[in-house]
Amino acid sequence: MAETYVSGVAGRYATALFELAREAGAIDAVKADLDRFSALIAESDDLKRLVRSPVFSSEEQERAVSAVLAKVGIGGLAGNFFKTVAANRRLFAIEAIIRGFEALAAVERGEVVAEVTVAQPLSDAHAATLKAALDQMTGKSVQLAVTVDPSLLGGLKVKIGSRLVDASLKTKLNSIRTAMKEVR
Repeated sequence: MAETYVSGVAGRYATALFELAREAGAIDAVKADLDRFSALIAESDDLKRLVRSPVFSSEEQERAVSAVLAKVGIGGLAGNFFKTVAANRRLFAIEAIIRGFEALAAVERGEVVAEVTVAQPLSDAHAATLKAALDQMTGKSVQLAVTVDPSLLGGLKVKIGSRLVDASLKTKLNSIRTAMKEVR
């Protein structure tokens, strides 16, 4: 496997979980559970608050996470991992941990993850066209991680590894504004 590094607290946790999942032959199962938990965070303001707020004690976080996991049926390696993260008061980093795990899993599968930020949701046809163009550009299978940011106004930003292509209308307007200030 090519060396891939994810840094910081999230990187250490993501790498540890990835190594455990690889040893158990459960990378896909763990990724599915991580995706489900990530979707729960996106859907629930209460869960977001629990994950991000330093007000809750580790016992409260662990109890709440255990209840959520039991309700949605996440157990095994991922379930134990979430409980450990809560017990260690690292829930604030769970979203970065999930992204780190996904990056490691993508490298294991020979894929590249492109972080795409758009002003409006992409249609299936546009997503397929963008994926095909990025596949051709990188020579690898590219998985799109799309987020919507209406402040871009239009266009998109694509980040693959350390390369960023910013073709957003917001950036273009800011460039024009800067150029106009320099003309005066």
